[in-house]
Amino acid sequence: MSKHYRYFQNKECEYYPCHHIENEDKFNCLFCYCPLYALGDKCGGCFKYTDKGIKDCRNCSIPHDQENYEKIIEKLGELIDMVKKDTDGIGSD
Repeated sequence: MSKHYRYFQNKECEYYPCHHIENEDKFNCLFCYCPLYALGDKCGGCFKYTDKGIKDCRNCSIPHDQENYEKIIEKLGELIDMVKKDTDGIGSD
């Protein structure tokens, strides 16, 4: 079974490559803007906070590593759980 949906590369992008990665042939642009940014310190990436409290992900290549697709999708589940509306008790009035 083909899994081409897991990988995309745009060498024409003016920011390519936006992060250092050992093998540029495996650089994945699919998650150009990291979907895990909103998880803050629970994202699992290599980041630091600036003096102004902004998350700096310049040294993180996790979303751009072709092998990390499953890891990103798994962590997205945590993000979904964070924002999921609590439906307990709805309609019990």
